[in-house]
Amino acid sequence: MRSHDDHELFRRHAAEGVLLLGGGAAILLQLADPRVARGVARHSGFRDRPLDRLIGTLDYVYAVGFGDDAVAREAVRTVNSRHAPVRGAGSGDEPAYSAFDADAQRWVASTLLWVALSLEERLWGPLDPRTADAIVRGYAPLGSRLQADASGWPDSRAEFDAWWRDRLTSLEVTDEARGVARALLSSSPALPFGASVALPAVRLITAALLPPQLREAYGFWWTPRAARVAHAWLRSVAVLWPRLPRGIRHAPMLASLRRAERRSRYAGHEL
Repeated sequence: MRSHDDHELFRRHAAEGVLLLGGGAAILLQLADPRVARGVARHSGFRDRPLDRLIGTLDYVYAVGFGDDAVAREAVRTVNSRHAPVRGAGSGDEPAYSAFDADAQRWVASTLLWVALSLEERLWGPLDPRTADAIVRGYAPLGSRLQADASGWPDSRAEFDAWWRDRLTSLEVTDEARGVARALLSSSPALPFGASVALPAVRLITAALLPPQLREAYGFWWTPRAARVAHAWLRSVAVLWPRLPRGIRHAPMLASLRRAERRSRYAGHEL
């Protein structure tokens, strides 16, 4: 059970739109679990509707983290409905997969947490233990509101870091994962006009945030110059972001919640 103070510390962290800079790294980490990669490659619309899929994920995260019970319930119902057909039997060296796999859901939630913590500390330095522990606990409902058991979620940053280090050793970047990553980080006719201009920066920040072994496995060309450029961009963000008005910093969360609240009201009228 999260305390009121925990909840406030988590919300202060998760409301910041700057965390979206880590979205690409979180997705590539998720795909490094072959079960997730198979499900995404066979059922996801990333190739045809990359932004639609990303917005759907954000809407779920913000609805569970910031919405009231009705908004969160509708977000869970929507995700479960989308997940229902995502399943397949194993064959040879390929694992079986299911979007209702509790362990895979826990892995997806953990990637969002790890990237958020890593990005915040890259920008502004180490978090104090109390805040870091509250953030860890704050991410637990992302899996537990679906099928993942909340009792399996770490209760502190130290527990999470130990679990994470062990989990990294079991990851494998498959051809399916690399194929989805290429589709996600390459120019696509499905992207809005002008969005492809940002892709070089997205690719560089994504590579900078990945653990080195996964960056190599995905085939990123990582040089000292690339590292310097990524560091310079992150340093600029660290200086400029806190100076922006709160309405801009929280704009992605606020827009997502408005969408979620509209869906929740509409679903209520259907009952």
